[in-house]
Amino acid sequence: MTFKLYNAPQSTCSQRVRFVLNAKKLPFSEIKLDLLAGDQLKPDYLKLNPNGVVPTLDHDGSIVIDSSAIIEYLDEIAPEPYNFTPHDPVRRARMRALMHFMDEMPAAAVRVPTFNLAFLPRFAAMSEEQFVEFANSKPLRREFMLAMGRKGFSRKDMDEALARLRRSYERMEAEIEKSGGPWLLGKDITLADVMVMPAIVRMADLGEERAWQDLPRVRRWYDAIRAHPAFAPTYYPGSLLSERFPHLRQPAA
Repeated sequence: MTFKLYNAPQSTCSQRVRFVLNAKKLPFSEIKLDLLAGDQLKPDYLKLNPNGVVPTLDHDGSIVIDSSAIIEYLDEIAPEPYNFTPHDPVRRARMRALMHFMDEMPAAAVRVPTFNLAFLPRFAAMSEEQFVEFANSKPLRREFMLAMGRKGFSRKDMDEALARLRRSYERMEAEIEKSGGPWLLGKDITLADVMVMPAIVRMADLGEERAWQDLPRVRRWYDAIRAHPAFAPTYYPGSLLSERFPHLRQPAA
């Protein structure tokens, strides 16, 4: 099997797929796209992924898009040596319900602090015409970009996103307590854990790790995911926003 992954180092959705590939020890080549330069909007890439987002997986010429679909696909075609899907149908359904929750809540909410805290200086330097042209080029993110504008999301938008993230941490805490942990569904890591991982890592990278310090099970979960053998090769140098945007490394005033 030959795998080629079109992705971006700092892309949270790309990180999900890299984690599963690394955990399964599946060799893959990477085509690294610069999202801020618009590589994902070039005609050749749009032929592979008309949504104009990363990641895209090429498996022996078969194209699979959308990170949640890709990680389920990988778990189906390569169940060994590491499987992330419960065999029990009830637990498998619970996992998929949690996967949908992770996409609807933390994965969506984390975009607001990401854009405001990391990307805003670049957008602020654009003219209004340049920004609108850039936003209009995004097949899936056009409305999101236009809502943000060159000056960023409002304090109200930020507070709402952080509140949604807080509810996500609390949901994680409750799920771990219910399952007995250390993972969301019990003693074995599943795709639900992989789905939420990049949002939690992103918030820590943005200096918001304190947001779950009062949730002991989430703290232990975060330590466990970082200790997983697939974590380090997934988050290779250049995978964190703070490595690309020096202003994120400056202490808050």
